[in-house]
Amino acid sequence: MKHHWRIYGEFVKNCFAEAMSYRLHFVLLIVMDLMFYLSVMGTVEFLFLHLDHIGSWNRNDFMFFMAFMLAVQHLHMTFVSENFWNFSYDIRMGQLDYILLKPASSLFVVFFRTIRPATLLNGVFPWAYLWFFGQRIGLVWWQWLLLPVLVLLGLALMTSIEILLSMSMFYTVESMGVNFLRMQLQQVSRWPDLVYQGAARYVFGLFIPVLLIGSSPVHFLRDPHQWQGMAQMLGLMGLIWIAIRWLWQRGLRAYESASS
Repeated sequence: MKHHWRIYGEFVKNCFAEAMSYRLHFVLLIVMDLMFYLSVMGTVEFLFLHLDHIGSWNRNDFMFFMAFMLAVQHLHMTFVSENFWNFSYDIRMGQLDYILLKPASSLFVVFFRTIRPATLLNGVFPWAYLWFFGQRIGLVWWQWLLLPVLVLLGLALMTSIEILLSMSMFYTVESMGVNFLRMQLQQVSRWPDLVYQGAARYVFGLFIPVLLIGSSPVHFLRDPHQWQGMAQMLGLMGLIWIAIRWLWQRGLRAYESASS
């Protein structure tokens, strides 16, 4: 772990150095993220101009969930998202050859070497939303202590699902379709499970468990008796990582490197 933390530190330094080289791009990314946060919260605000409740949740409950998902999305966009776009380039151009030769976990290098420093600076906004609406729904001290852990678990599940999907890039090579599918699943996860019914709730709660990313932690945070969703979340995450390791090995056998 110490070895990989030192490597990650170098990744962070390189990403900051690169970001500072393109200052206008850096500023535009900040503006884009702010517009994204405002559009998400504004959508829910618009809905509650016409509704008093959605399911059993009032405006403050719903806004707290959306703020929770924004906090997950902020960490995801900062530390993970860029790497999915780079992965197919590595496969297509043979750059994966050099990654496989490095004295570090290749999965770690592929999916965690690039961050977005501009997005990191915007972290105050989703966490301010989370603090504000957490107060509005009356969170107590132990819930505040648990909140960051649950956000990280939501991030871990989202990243795990996306890495599993990305294993298909060994065969598609071009990543556009896979990445847009990944982004559409993010859209599904931004709404709580109570808005979905029937087959959609079953599929996205079990087979492609994106609804668990935010719904299970928020339900558990509000009521610890609803622990079944958290147990399901942790169990599925373990199964996903077993599948990732297996598919990674199969993908490497199918990979046609630049030297082939």
